[in-house]
Amino acid sequence: MSSLSLRAVALAAAMLPVLGTAVPLTLEQALELAQQRSEALRSARSGVTSATEAARAAGELPDPMLGVSLENLPVTGPDRFSTTRESRTMKRIALAQEWVAPEKRRLRTAAAQAAVARDAAAVGAAAADARLQTALAFIDAYYAAEGLKLSTANEGHAREAADTARVRLSSGNTGAQDVLGLSSAQGLAADEAAEARQQVASASVNLARWTGSAVDDLAAPGLPVPSAEHAFVDAHPLVVARRRDIAVARGEAAAIAANRRPNWTWEVAYGQRTGYSDLLTVGVTIPLPIATGNRQDREAASKLALADKAEAELAEAARVAQAEYGALASDVRRLQERIRSYEAGVLAPAAQRTAAAHAALSANQASLALVFEVRHAELEARRKLLALQRDLAKVRAQLAFKPLKPEELQ
Repeated sequence: MSSLSLRAVALAAAMLPVLGTAVPLTLEQALELAQQRSEALRSARSGVTSATEAARAAGELPDPMLGVSLENLPVTGPDRFSTTRESRTMKRIALAQEWVAPEKRRLRTAAAQAAVARDAAAVGAAAADARLQTALAFIDAYYAAEGLKLSTANEGHAREAADTARVRLSSGNTGAQDVLGLSSAQGLAADEAAEARQQVASASVNLARWTGSAVDDLAAPGLPVPSAEHAFVDAHPLVVARRRDIAVARGEAAAIAANRRPNWTWEVAYGQRTGYSDLLTVGVTIPLPIATGNRQDREAASKLALADKAEAELAEAARVAQAEYGALASDVRRLQERIRSYEAGVLAPAAQRTAAAHAALSANQASLALVFEVRHAELEARRKLLALQRDLAKVRAQLAFKPLKPEELQ
């Protein structure tokens, strides 16, 4: 069994308690599940396997060539089609081998290994994307579930308030207007809870797309500390890919430049004649590169131009990564400031107002409708806080999971 299969079995065994009991699924477990079942990651690994096999063949000599011929066979006159009457007729067998210099083979191998490194970077990029998309889906699902808890609690409060109002109406302690208002509020709370359930279902489906199965109970997402700017830029998928493209283009340019020195082909042939001495031929074929400026030099210049192109793309990719980091880091700071300000300036007063409304209701100085309205306002404030916390978590996830891991940069 392969190491990958063993790892998957071990992960599945570790996940059985999570999937079979009330133990919540953690973000780390979700990330591991997503990477185990990612088809994009499997595709990228197959690309590395293909490039690795090609690199192993790049430094080998071409296959030898076997030639068999019948030479100088008469086709006219009394000796036509006879293989024994003409002294120059012979059966010939030859073995030829094109010789590629060790330096050429080394350069070809180096270019092929650069292609392997480029495809390995694609594996890292696929893994990073799987981690990021899974983290974003996990965060959406977690905060959707938290929002559902608020909506469910509000639905229960609305039902209790409407039932209490009906009891008070029958005893003459409240008016029909309050009962109708609270009944409408109960319907509104039920619709908000239904909308929250719809959001939870949609987020769960999106998360299951990455983890392979729907999980109802999620642990609070624990996000790693984001990388510093230079580490984020150096490990950004675009930057890594362009850096590997440069190495591939330079390696191919060096291998093609070596073609200015042609490959010699050695040949040994044995000719058999009937009634005459057999003949042995030893020869070498040497290509004459009489127009290197029109062919070999231009091919090398083409690859060098691709290297220049990749260098320009690398510079642009680094700028994109720097701008992306700056925008995300700015969003983190501003969201943190907004959350602190919102908790102090909106949520705390809303909670105090709810407590005051309950006290007034106990003293018969407030109506049920007012209490529900105040409580609903606090609920909306808490929903807004959840939305801010969700946005902050998603931004931090992009900072943490967008770059490749150090081991993926090797």
